[in-house]
Amino acid sequence: MPKELMNKQDIDRALMRMAHEIIEKNRGTEELCLVGIQRGGVHLAKRLASNIKEIEKKEIPVGSLDIAFYRDDLNIRKEQPVVRKTEVFCEVTDLKIVLVDDVLFTGRSIRAAMDALIDLGRPASIQLAVLVDRGHRELPIKADYVGKNIPTALSETVEVQLEEEGFEDRVILKKLSSEE
Repeated sequence: MPKELMNKQDIDRALMRMAHEIIEKNRGTEELCLVGIQRGGVHLAKRLASNIKEIEKKEIPVGSLDIAFYRDDLNIRKEQPVVRKTEVFCEVTDLKIVLVDDVLFTGRSIRAAMDALIDLGRPASIQLAVLVDRGHRELPIKADYVGKNIPTALSETVEVQLEEEGFEDRVILKKLSSEE
């Protein structure tokens, strides 16, 4: 039975707080671009941009990044990666890029995203915003903006369900079955 860790209100509140933190740390929105990691990160990046617009009355660019071919487990995965769009409409060189993802776990997806991003140019800086940090890092990666820290066991998984994907907004914790 999955356990609900965050509901719609919790997610909305966390994203609004994170938007304020992004603005504060970057002293506004100049030279700022949000890039969501496909899939959940893209939806969250758009929501963060909407919150930032509400606060600052200024639109900031939002892009999407596909990391399928940058993963370090391509040769050991059973299934072929699902390739999605990379659409970064701003020239990333010299911009402050905020990478956005739904769950931070081992750090390997973030490393892949940084590689993909750097292939597009040389950002002034790369910051990381995640809705959930569940721990268990395998690489030295730390989020700059975190919606919620949720300590988990390796036998559990955190699933972010969003209305853009046809679900009710929520974050759930599930036990992994022995087949996974």
